[in-house]
Amino acid sequence: MAIPKYDDMYREFLEVLSDNAPHKIGEIRNILATVFHLSDEERRELLPSGKQFLFNNRVNWTASYLKQAGLVKNISRGTYQISDSGKSVLSSNVPKIDNNVLLEFDSFKHFLSRSSTTSSDITAIDSTGVTGSTFAQQSVISSESPQDILDSAYTKIKDALIDDLLSEIMKQSPTFFEHLVVTLLTKMGYGSSLKGAGTVTKSTGDEGIDGIIREDKLGFNLIYIQAKRWDRNSTVGRPELQKFVGALAGQGATKGLFITTAQFTKEAREYANKQHTTKIILIDGNALAELMIEHNVGVSVEAIYSIKRIDSDFFDDSLS
Repeated sequence: MAIPKYDDMYREFLEVLSDNAPHKIGEIRNILATVFHLSDEERRELLPSGKQFLFNNRVNWTASYLKQAGLVKNISRGTYQISDSGKSVLSSNVPKIDNNVLLEFDSFKHFLSRSSTTSSDITAIDSTGVTGSTFAQQSVISSESPQDILDSAYTKIKDALIDDLLSEIMKQSPTFFEHLVVTLLTKMGYGSSLKGAGTVTKSTGDEGIDGIIREDKLGFNLIYIQAKRWDRNSTVGRPELQKFVGALAGQGATKGLFITTAQFTKEAREYANKQHTTKIILIDGNALAELMIEHNVGVSVEAIYSIKRIDSDFFDDSLS
């Protein structure tokens, strides 16, 4: 099941609190995950930033908006209890508790108005391309939380950068690509403490090996590389992998990395996974570009935005 939007969990959140007892946010998340039949894998899905679980983040926004409308009370750190207004909404049998219901409360309208004033000219773009709304206003219109809007924009920027990176790589020579791969691996920490840890083999007589990474000073552990700068829409099939495995056997190698700007067929991936005496890692074009972005190879940082939240420990009286 898809992870629900923050405003799709209003009713269920209130129902968890309907016993009038205080509930910790962790307990609420667990109950909601069961109600929405979320798998462990779905609960572990991360935001694009990789810093927080997507489901947890959306539940936090659910709690925040219900609190702004006065339907729940944040009685202590990470602990919520239903309010009289929340009980009234829950017992009203309204077909759907959404942002339109929350807009019936002055506190929520004041929150949106306050956000509009303090946000100044900050704008957001929804999935239809409409611009000009503040984050809070846009959330009401599109059911996207401010975090969702930021993540969507980040993903779009990253996808465009991946396309640009692969386009630039395709303009370069095969030799440049081989050097790029070795540079990336050293940036990733493979043999980075060793002088000359990464080398590109000669263009002739390399027996299908384009580069070598030494993982230790004496060269006991070596990673052999094959780098194919192929058209992005083309595929690398099982026959190419078989040739690479043969080249590795000729070197007495046990570790191989096949990296390409193209894509691997299902048969190629299955063949690589079946190898036992030789460990084969496959990296396609998208994965290559993402690693380059992560390790700042061929890219530079244009801007950094810090998203901050309340430090609950700072406001914990028990620590005083």
